[in-house]
Amino acid sequence: MIEPVALEPLISAVDVRKTFPGGRGQPPVPVLGGISLDVHAGEMVSVVGPSGSGKSTLLYCLSGLEPFESGSVSLAGQDLGSLRRGALAALRRDRIGFVFQSFNLIPSLSARENVALPARLARRGASRHDIDAALAAVGLSDRAHHKPGKLSGGQQQRVAIARVLATRPDIVFADEPTGSLDTASGSEVLSLLREAANGGQAVIVVTHDLEAAALADRVLVLRDGVIHNELRRPTPDQLLEEITRARLSA
Repeated sequence: MIEPVALEPLISAVDVRKTFPGGRGQPPVPVLGGISLDVHAGEMVSVVGPSGSGKSTLLYCLSGLEPFESGSVSLAGQDLGSLRRGALAALRRDRIGFVFQSFNLIPSLSARENVALPARLARRGASRHDIDAALAAVGLSDRAHHKPGKLSGGQQQRVAIARVLATRPDIVFADEPTGSLDTASGSEVLSLLREAANGGQAVIVVTHDLEAAALADRVLVLRDGVIHNELRRPTPDQLLEEITRARLSA
């Protein structure tokens, strides 16, 4: 019998370590103390933990937005440590999608133009059908020509999600994507990220929203820059218990 071949993870990190400079005359402050993880296509992973546990720093290091001191990170088969600045920028542009709490939309562009922008920058273009389908998927077909200033916070975040849907990156990084949204809008945004994973993308989400985190296939609980625990399909109550335990044992 032929054994099935395991697919390589789209995100692979081995012993990633990161420090921040200390104050005058003080030693560097450890932020990540040796993180190892894999995320495969079609998988959604949430990262939770007490404030200051290193969640966002981990996401920035994994996505190539911030350097790390030691260890290794591979995205879509490419070792970040071996890439020059231009190649790293091209990797982020062509294979990675970002969803941030601040939305990162261009104020002078319409929702449609914001959705199309990453593909235009990559000089591959997104078809009108893909853009329309992405806006329809997030319920904003009737807001396609509105600029961000005419959209609510929830609608702006859905434009950011549509941008990811239209360009179909292999990997999606989301940092507190529901942090500035009301409960209903936040639930919609996380459901869309869940659908992106169901569609074959690798999705990693940093969030303080335990209901949102519980949508993931796996949840990593960070404490003091290390993985305190890993839970598969936990309930929000189980996550709260784990975070409380991590906070008390810190």
